[in-house]
Amino acid sequence: MQNQPSLRSFAQNYLALRYFVHIGFNGYNYRGWQKQARVVTVQEVLQEKFSEAFKKPITCIGCGRTDAMVHAVQYFFHFDYYEQLHSDIKFRLNKALPDDIAIFDIIPMDGYPHAQFDAVERTYNYFVHTHKNPFLKGLSSLYELSDLNLELMSKAMNLIPKYTDFSLFCKTPMKNDSNICNVRSVDLFASPNAERLRFQITADRFTKGMIRIIVKRLLDIGTGELSIDEFEGILSGKNRPSEITIAYPQGLYLTKVTYPFLDIPQRPEFASVFEVNGDSGWKKI
Repeated sequence: MQNQPSLRSFAQNYLALRYFVHIGFNGYNYRGWQKQARVVTVQEVLQEKFSEAFKKPITCIGCGRTDAMVHAVQYFFHFDYYEQLHSDIKFRLNKALPDDIAIFDIIPMDGYPHAQFDAVERTYNYFVHTHKNPFLKGLSSLYELSDLNLELMSKAMNLIPKYTDFSLFCKTPMKNDSNICNVRSVDLFASPNAERLRFQITADRFTKGMIRIIVKRLLDIGTGELSIDEFEGILSGKNRPSEITIAYPQGLYLTKVTYPFLDIPQRPEFASVFEVNGDSGWKKI
């Protein structure tokens, strides 16, 4: 007679508990979230440290991909484990992780929600500084541009939610089943001295490179290299550009991820990083 599986074995295979992990990371030293051969990624580092802590292989399923050098103020991933976690597990994992990755919360979930597919909204912020500033290196993108027409940039930005097909704002549109994104809000902010800009976009999903391509087009509008009509022509698909130009990666931050069952505010430390030289607020354009 064959041996019946033990209760522990059954639990390991069929009754695993799902946990959501709320983290933030400075992506400057990583080739993005997703594990890849011969490069260091955020997912790879986390899986290595979690597997060491739990003494078994742990797979971390993220809420989405990020490009190389892109940051996340708020990011979620899920993993499955067959036991309740020890109360000190967050402390031990944070101690093992490098300084540029931090765990904020480990949340036991009911059932098996998915970190990527169950997210209903994401917000990105993109930061630009227009004068060289060593304290913003790796945290914001330097574009030494003067006399940007911010009002025109804001006017162009407000056209974005009117369109849903972002095939012409994607690095690899042919690889996607769909390039449809529902953009729910857009905002442009400037620091009091207007030497720093913040582009904020919220949508249900984004195509690969979409935010950085949009930002580069908006900067071109600010310098007069691109007109609003030409920009709207690209949005509508009537004006196909000869090439895709994309903004630098280090200015981009995933700042908010929302689920129907989970809506955690972003960490307050986020804003303080960018309060440089006494500039403590952003003015909406």
